[in-house]
This record gives sequence, C-alpha cells and structure tokens, in this order.
Amino acid sequence: MIDIAPGILLISDPFLKDPNFRRTVILLCEHRQEGSFGFVVNKTQDQELGDLMTNAEGIRFPVFDGGPVQKDTLHFLHTAPALIGGGIEVIDGIYWGGDFEEVLTRIRNKQLRKKDIRFFLGYSGWGEGQLAGEMKEKSWITREASQPLIFQTQTDAIWKESLQDLGGEYRQMIHYPIDPQLN
Repeated sequence: MIDIAPGILLISDPFLKDPNFRRTVILLCEHRQEGSFGFVVNKTQDQELGDLMTNAEGIRFPVFDGGPVQKDTLHFLHTAPALIGGGIEVIDGIYWGGDFEEVLTRIRNKQLRKKDIRFFLGYSGWGEGQLAGEMKEKSWITREASQPLIFQTQTDAIWKESLQDLGGEYRQMIHYPIDPQLN
C-alpha cells in the first residue's frame, strides 16, 4: 500500500457496502490535514455535457459521476495544458480544472477530443481524518494513478484493471461477487 497523496488511485474494496462507492476507482486530487477530495473515474452519467449547460448545447461529451458531494457542480480533468490555461497538475500529464470557456471553445473548434478531457458532476470528499479512518478499515486499496487508466475508454473495466495490475491477491479480487452471501 502506498501513502495517501494527490495522484493516487483509491480502489474500493470488493465488498465495500456504500452504494456511492461500490466497485469504484477514485483519482485523489488533493489531500490535506483538513480533508481530501477526488473524482470517481469509472462511473458515467446518463447525461452529456450539452444536456447540463446552455452554453455547452450540442456538445456530446460524456459526463462522469464524480462522487456524492455537491452534485450540482461540474469539474474536469484533462491532458491538454497547452490548450487549457489555469489547470493544476495532479499527476504527470493530468490536470484538474482550468478556464472553462476556453474548454468549450477548444471543443467546438475540435482541438479537444473525448480522450483529452473528462467531465464530472460532483466529487468525492472526506473531512479531516475521515479518509485515514477508511484506510484503517481497509475500505480502499491504493496504487499510483496513470493516464491510461484515468482516460480508459472502457470505463467499466477500470476497477478490474486497477486491481489486476497490482497482481497477487488483488488479481483474484476481480472475480469476487459483489455480495458473497449470494454465492
């Protein structure tokens, strides 16, 4: 297990009961004493960006369920700092946020593609000491994030791939049922 820090993935334990986080992978973007936050990278919404905002009408980019906190906020991760100013680098090559009007212009001009940017409704957040407590309860498995995992086009495969890459006992976890009592 690696230390909790920005740029790690939090992979939910196969038996985690919280429906908000069942079989999820979260990119941790910030971790401080007063709290932490990140985005679920493997749960898509039924809506697209153009469905959510009038100034994004017609833009057919997918939107992900970033987590259960502030579901009325929109966030984004991207790999295009040369095209989008103001982002904060989370890991090498992945940036959080930036100039949203610039994003819309770049999408309309076809300078940004779906593989360059991910939009999230809401986020996943933890108060002071909360994430550390969940780590002690073994709710999360950690590993370093990578651009190929975060921007994987088959989002339903991210949880399995994240564990499989760790090998050993983690590789076996991908075969565990969601509820072992149903076996």
